[in-house]
Amino acid sequence: MTATDFRTANIAELLAKLTKDEKFLLLAAPNWWNTNKIERLGVPSVRMSDGPNGVRGSSHFVSTPAQCIPCATSLASTFDADLVKEAASFLADEAKTKSAVVLLAPTCNIQRSPLGGRSFESFSEDPHLSGTLAAAYVNGLQSKGVAATIKHFVANDQEHERTGVDSVISPRALREIYLYPFMLAQRDAKPFAYMTAYNRLGGVHCSEDPRLLKDILRREWGFDGLVMSDW
Repeated sequence: MTATDFRTANIAELLAKLTKDEKFLLLAAPNWWNTNKIERLGVPSVRMSDGPNGVRGSSHFVSTPAQCIPCATSLASTFDADLVKEAASFLADEAKTKSAVVLLAPTCNIQRSPLGGRSFESFSEDPHLSGTLAAAYVNGLQSKGVAATIKHFVANDQEHERTGVDSVISPRALREIYLYPFMLAQRDAKPFAYMTAYNRLGGVHCSEDPRLLKDILRREWGFDGLVMSDW
């Protein structure tokens, strides 16, 4: 099966042909940036890269230098969705130069505090602006054939103890503030993938929260793509 054939493959038929061990392989990876390939069935390895404001490539420290565009907060300060789409389109072109077809971006969390260690990756403290620009970013990437991975779903709004902190949020605040940007991006751009947050939401880790991933994301919003955990 060629890469072109794989894009139009019958997924249900392909899954039926996979052995249990091959299915496990597809849930793991040989390194940070590639999925495993299944040579027997012609399933290719998928290469991804990180970097919401610059595609860094295959290494944390010694990769090919990346073009660095303004961070998401700077882009958001223009209130210009067309500009954000153009910037993401540029990143898609750069991703291709590094053989990546998936970019782990955009970050669509809320800037609750200016002290947040990665707040610069997010667009704004305003849910509507954040979602509108996230949708533009996703459309810019995916118009060039590079899959977007919107993150971190949801309420990953601080870096301190983010792998275990419990975000306790009322249902109304969750809907009107924290989920709202993701909902807009899903409605207006349909990102290929979602990356779940490390933190817990109301005591349940986001990566295993059926209310979040099944009830809201898939059933209510109609998402039918890939959900991945954070690194």
